[in-house]
Amino acid sequence: MALHFPPRQVANVSVPSGHLIDSAIELAYVHLTPQAFNHIMRSFLFGVVIASHVLKLSDKFDAEVHALSAILHDLGWDKNGTFVSKDKRFEVDGAIAARDFLSNSTYSNHWPHHRIQLVWDSIALHTNPSIFNFKENEVRICGLGIDADFQGPDGSPPGSLSWDEYDAVVKEYPRVGFVQTVKDVFIGLCRTKPATTYDNVVGDIGEAYVKGYSRDGHRFSDQLRRTEETLGP
Repeated sequence: MALHFPPRQVANVSVPSGHLIDSAIELAYVHLTPQAFNHIMRSFLFGVVIASHVLKLSDKFDAEVHALSAILHDLGWDKNGTFVSKDKRFEVDGAIAARDFLSNSTYSNHWPHHRIQLVWDSIALHTNPSIFNFKENEVRICGLGIDADFQGPDGSPPGSLSWDEYDAVVKEYPRVGFVQTVKDVFIGLCRTKPATTYDNVVGDIGEAYVKGYSRDGHRFSDQLRRTEETLGP
C-alpha cells in the first residue's frame, strides 16, 4: 500500500497539516500494517470532524496535539517490534514512542513539556473512555475519534458524527481487514506479554480466543480477597 496523506479537507472540515504531522504520518506508515495505518488515519479524521461539532470556538483546543496523538496512538502495535516493550501495555508503548518522536523531531521546535504530556495522556488513556472523557479536550477528542472507528456514528456523542461524514472518511482510508487485525494484534499481546493485558480491553480478546489464557488470579476481586486473607478485613 502506497503512503496516502490525508486531504486538506474532509466532510467540509479543514484537516490540520504541516511538516511535523506529515513526518508523524510517515513514521506510522513505516511501523504499522496497512490495516492499522488506515485505522489511525480514520481515527485522526473522525476526531477532526467530531471536534468541529462538539467544541465551541471559545474552547481551548490544540489541533496539532490532537493530530499527533491520533496518528501515533497505535505505535504499540509496531509490526517491526521497534516500539514494543516486554513489560508495558501497548498504550504505554505508544505513548513513550510518541514522546520520544516529539522530543527528537527536527520539526517539533522544542515542544514544551505540557504539549508532549497531552500527547502522552491521549495515547496512554485512549482505551479508557471513563477517564479520557473527563480530561483535556485534546485527550477527549483523540479518544472519541478512536472510539468512532469501532462504534461508528451511532456510538459517538449525539450530533458529533453523521453517516455521510463517516463514509467520507472511510472512503479515504478503507476498513478492509481491520477487525481481524485488531484480533491478531491482541491475541499476539496475550501470548507474548500476558501480564500487560489482564486489566485492559486486550484481556477480553485473550479470554475469547487464546487457549489457556486466563485472568483468574489477576482480577481486582482476586487481589482484594488476598488482601483480606493476608492483612485482615
